[in-house]
Amino acid sequence: MTAYLLRRLGTSIIVLIGISIFIFLLLHAIFPSPARVVLGLRANGAAVAAWNKQNGFDDPVIVQYLRYMNHLLHGNFGYSYAENQTVASLFTERLARSIYLSGISLLIAILIALPLGIFQAVKRNSLGDNIATSLAFILYSMPVFFLGLILIQVFALSFPIFNFEASQSTNVFVVMGDWHSMFLPVLTLVLLTVANFSRYMRSSSIDVLAQDYIKVARAKGLPERLVRSRHLVRNASLPMITLIGLFLPALLAGNLIVETLFNYQGLGLLFYNSLDKEDYPVMLAYTLLGAVFVLLGNLVADIALTVADPRIRLA
Repeated sequence: MTAYLLRRLGTSIIVLIGISIFIFLLLHAIFPSPARVVLGLRANGAAVAAWNKQNGFDDPVIVQYLRYMNHLLHGNFGYSYAENQTVASLFTERLARSIYLSGISLLIAILIALPLGIFQAVKRNSLGDNIATSLAFILYSMPVFFLGLILIQVFALSFPIFNFEASQSTNVFVVMGDWHSMFLPVLTLVLLTVANFSRYMRSSSIDVLAQDYIKVARAKGLPERLVRSRHLVRNASLPMITLIGLFLPALLAGNLIVETLFNYQGLGLLFYNSLDKEDYPVMLAYTLLGAVFVLLGNLVADIALTVADPRIRLA
């Protein structure tokens, strides 16, 4: 187990370095220097060249990359000239709010999707299964921003039950308590995640119900309730562990749209604003954070799967 984790960790580091090189070169080709953002569009070429030399942007791109990685290893994510703050401080201010939005949405979605998928598998082709399947397909194929706009129109404008804007507090504990403002952003992510997870859980449960050990358990006279709780739930949930791990970066992308739509002061909205302001250090750090989430999600999924399934540990 230890050797496996070390191999996976080494592979993840190599992949992350490759991703960082690709992202750095790509963003550098698009936006080689923030001099115009700092000095203004009317700055002459001599002023721009002097600023680039002073801040190291006239060095070869490989030198700039190595310098950036050295700073990154020391916890320095760069400086946002548009916000006049370090990127680390910008992320620190917003990270907890984004984690809360993603975490509570994922938790609620799991609590709904797993029993819903099992119910659909047990009641396969029934009226309830057909209705749930139809709703899941509709939500699954719907863009995030479109679903959010529908919810705002219905529950905030036509029927003013909830706030159309997310909580604007900078205190994450105040945000947690402000369900009047946070209900619609959370509901948007929950509906899309449930539509995704329930389909996988239904398919996994149908496969498990067709296995021989389920038939043997029933033939021995084990009550159906115990068949489902002891054999169906655990074995059908194994593929979901992998799916949940792989879904972590998808939540980061979903946050970008939801936070922008509901004006929620998280990392997603910060990245969206940085695109408009050409805030190169923030864009680079956020993209690398997404890469870390992808690798971390894969690693967590593999580890959780080996813990949940002894057969994988033995292999």
